[in-house]
Amino acid sequence: MEVLHKIGRRKTAVARVYLKEGKGKITINKKDIKDYFDTATLQYKVNQPLVLTDNVETFDINVNVFGGGITGQAEAIRLAISRAMCELNPEHRLVLKPEGLLTRDPRMVERKKFGQKKARKKFQFSKR
Repeated sequence: MEVLHKIGRRKTAVARVYLKEGKGKITINKKDIKDYFDTATLQYKVNQPLVLTDNVETFDINVNVFGGGITGQAEAIRLAISRAMCELNPEHRLVLKPEGLLTRDPRMVERKKFGQKKARKKFQFSKR
């Protein structure tokens, strides 16, 4: 198997995932996953598609991710890995789809409008 390349996005984070056969090593921006994501929750999010498809120690994963915060980056990586799992074996789709791992979350930050303090908040109104 050659290297498989997939992209995942969340908010403003973009993750490029490169999958190849190996021993289950995950490298994010040239750092180990435990160094890049220090909390167990974020590590779980990244590993979730691998655990559900029983591929935890089957592939070496190299990730380039930029933009957004750490949570958005973790979810972007999760989406990219899920897409890669589906391309490897179409039967994985039946496991990942009900968990919501193949859905691109469309929520983005709403832009600030002129004449207002923030996106929705207005300046204080004074009648007199």
